[in-house]
Amino acid sequence: MQLEEKIGRVLTEQGLTLSTAESCTGGGIAALLTSVPGSSAYFKGGIVAYSNEIKESLLHVSQKTIEKFGVVSEETVCEMAKGAMKTLKTNCSIATSGVAGPGGGTKETPVGTIWIAVAYKNEIVTNKLDGDEGRNRNVQKAIQKALFILSNLLENGKNTILQ
Repeated sequence: MQLEEKIGRVLTEQGLTLSTAESCTGGGIAALLTSVPGSSAYFKGGIVAYSNEIKESLLHVSQKTIEKFGVVSEETVCEMAKGAMKTLKTNCSIATSGVAGPGGGTKETPVGTIWIAVAYKNEIVTNKLDGDEGRNRNVQKAIQKALFILSNLLENGKNTILQ
């Protein structure tokens, strides 16, 4: 059973709903989740928020958060995850923001830096990926890591929770 199928089974069994807020993964998480037959029972929708304007207006990310911590930060993805749950009225969400490459990196945030936040009710688990393996591999690693975190959180409860 694929990870996205396992997640769908658990969400269905627990009567939970899921949304996504994706920047650097460009909708890849939503595409994988909706490739599962019957996913409309638990997946409400996703927002591909490439611009700060969309992060702020649809996902309720504070402009002050972006200015203080940067768009690729733990604080920003946490607000994106909460915003997706609020906007799309779900119990769970996944958010990503990063520098997939090949350009766009800085000394502080090099290519391959990707932040993931997975929200489940009132809990948020975050993870930072580092290391540039090329754009496609960076994105695929982020998608798989995000799904792994959600699966683990749904099945085993919280591990490292940041409020």
